[in-house]
Amino acid sequence: MPSKKKSKRKRPDRPTIHPKNKYADNPPDFSLLASLYPSFKPYVFYSPDGRPRIDWTDFNSTRELTRVLLLHDHGLNWWIPDGQLCPTVPNRSNYIHWIDDLLSDIIPKNNINGDIVRGFDIGTGANCIYPLLGASLLGWSFVGSDVTDVAIEWAERNVKDNPHISELIEVRKVTNCQEIHSIEDSNNAESVNGENKMDVNGSVVESGSFTLPVDANKNYHGPPILLGVVRNDEKFDFCMCNPPFFETMEEAGLNPKTSCGGTPEEMVCPGGEKAFIIRIIEDSVVLKESFRWYTSMVGRKANLKFLISKLRDVGVTIVKTTEFVQGQTCRWGLAWSFVPPARKIISPFVAGKSILSFMLEGIQRQFSAMDVLQSVESFFHTSGASCKLNASSFDVDITASNEQCYVILKDEGKLCGETANCSPIDEESNSSNLHTPQNNLCFRISVFQQIPGTLLVKGSLQQKDSSVSGVFSSIIKHLEEMLKYKFCRAKPTVK
Repeated sequence: MPSKKKSKRKRPDRPTIHPKNKYADNPPDFSLLASLYPSFKPYVFYSPDGRPRIDWTDFNSTRELTRVLLLHDHGLNWWIPDGQLCPTVPNRSNYIHWIDDLLSDIIPKNNINGDIVRGFDIGTGANCIYPLLGASLLGWSFVGSDVTDVAIEWAERNVKDNPHISELIEVRKVTNCQEIHSIEDSNNAESVNGENKMDVNGSVVESGSFTLPVDANKNYHGPPILLGVVRNDEKFDFCMCNPPFFETMEEAGLNPKTSCGGTPEEMVCPGGEKAFIIRIIEDSVVLKESFRWYTSMVGRKANLKFLISKLRDVGVTIVKTTEFVQGQTCRWGLAWSFVPPARKIISPFVAGKSILSFMLEGIQRQFSAMDVLQSVESFFHTSGASCKLNASSFDVDITASNEQCYVILKDEGKLCGETANCSPIDEESNSSNLHTPQNNLCFRISVFQQIPGTLLVKGSLQQKDSSVSGVFSSIIKHLEEMLKYKFCRAKPTVK
């Protein structure tokens, strides 16, 4: 009996490099760099197919590549001593550009720092890579913190070696003496709901509507991270962190494909990255709006899901995630905020339209126009709205009451998925709009095939009533976010 060939299950497309990344369309050319920088030439060899390569398991090779990329593409002078963590420039640039996306999002800017964006790099390391890239690429101001004398010495040296941006970067030494914010002597620091308390280490000591239970053996017991390092009355637009991913140095050395160095302080933490990021979360509950955005890189997807659940427990305003992919390396970005989102104002020109449309580009191959149409029907049917799908004309007629419209808008974040990549809704604004119309909202959603992988989705208001056009515009916007998240996920998840 002939054996049946097992059909290979197609892997979904992985996220790509950030489109604003300098290397998105022009990956580093090792051959060119070797011709321009003689110090890099000894590390370049050619594979049988003629492609220039380097030995990623050689620390000296990866360090020299980072040095020449920073000099050639960013005009930065840079060096680190043996054994320190050597960053990859394209991957670190992805993180910077993602934060830039977050800063242009719905969390309003505080006016403390004027027009200058101010960031805080937790554990900047001897390489000081994030402040150097953020300052050179975008003109951001930074505080970079670290705990070891070697890291502080070399971070300061890397800053001073770049006088054109040195005034934008402060390197701050972290000591074990915790000068925590004086909020009722720190022992009575209130949580976001005013019920939980924290001790001087930032740990929850009284139960309320939330707690942060962690295995007793997995608690963070290291130097201060934010509390005790951020000074009174300091305001930042964001913090960022490449946390210690591992619990032991043995675990850190399990990947034989790379050799990026790294000291125990950079690589290892009791409880690993989970414990370290939980401490950032605990600190953020006290600092709250001192930062517009708190962010961290995450190395394990299982930890990402756990941390998202903890953030929801502490009542943050918004959570966002992304995926950083560079070569064979995959990391995730986690961001959260306690700042209330800015109210979305619909201009009269947009609000007055009775026909609105948007394009779905880059639709994954396994999905058809009918899949999109059925998802539209499900989106509105979940709220209780009346839906009539016409498969021959590829449209859905929807009738929704005021209450059902409110449910559609209020629950939009849940429909978009666990990682909350969609924008939250300003309930006060939308509820006021939704009480305006007296009749049901009636509209049609039509789907048109453009070219392979691209659909046009059009919403048509079926009633001449200017009082409902604002609600209609909001609903179409949320439908667009949901469909793009569900069917075009190969594209960057943050605009």
